[in-house]
Amino acid sequence: MAGRRTDTRERIQQVALELFAERGYDKTSLQEVAERLKITRPALYYHFRTKEDILASVVERLGESIDELVAWAGQQSKTAESRLEILRRISGLLEDQWRPLFKFAQVNQGAIQDNAAGERLRNGLLGMLSVLAVPEASAVKQFEARLAVLAVIFGNVPFLLDMDLDESERANVALEVAGKLVKDD
Repeated sequence: MAGRRTDTRERIQQVALELFAERGYDKTSLQEVAERLKITRPALYYHFRTKEDILASVVERLGESIDELVAWAGQQSKTAESRLEILRRISGLLEDQWRPLFKFAQVNQGAIQDNAAGERLRNGLLGMLSVLAVPEASAVKQFEARLAVLAVIFGNVPFLLDMDLDESERANVALEVAGKLVKDD
């Protein structure tokens, strides 16, 4: 039974993010989320009482996955291959889980700017941006490490770049560019 509850929560989160991105956070009601899911409002309320609860749960899940990635990355050796693997994992998470939230955040900046969810998202992103930076490295190398992560993000969030490439090609180009930024000298 717990598996079904988790699946329903994830479906609610996914559909709510889609609607928030399409219509805007402020213009989307819980009733619309329930209708798109073909469930009743009481069934939706069983999982989430408010839109804010949905958003907070999505951001928390994203934050947890970023924290896991950052912790895993911190345990890796500082080789070129491990840095590339970290970038590949970031790319994979963007493709699999994070893209809807990034799209939502781009379209609905005000909805997450001044609340705990926004703070959690900012802190997670700052941690992720620093995941490849080596404190004793030069300022240029530290900047390149952060740019590499940004390149992967830009390559996996289609509305951030105006390039005539399909998603897979764009993600591969981003990884190639990011890899050049963190290669050993």
